[in-house]
Amino acid sequence: MRSKIKGALSRAKYAAVGAAVGAAVGGVVSRNAASTGGALGGLAGATVADVRSNPDGVFAEFRSSSDEADESADAGETIELTDE
Repeated sequence: MRSKIKGALSRAKYAAVGAAVGAAVGGVVSRNAASTGGALGGLAGATVADVRSNPDGVFAEFRSSSDEADESADAGETIELTDE
């Protein structure tokens, strides 16, 4: 249940940011464009949040947990440089 709530809040956050950006860009043109821009920005933000939350989605190769584990394991290693 908690993960569903976190997912919904994440989508809402992205939708709100998208709506704000869309309304700001549309507001430069006119009031009607601000309204339309806000609606389209909200839709785009919710779509981005949905794509990002899907573990098998478009960005799955960039979010591999094994890569993160490898990077954290390498973080403490010391590299010795030798003069050749």
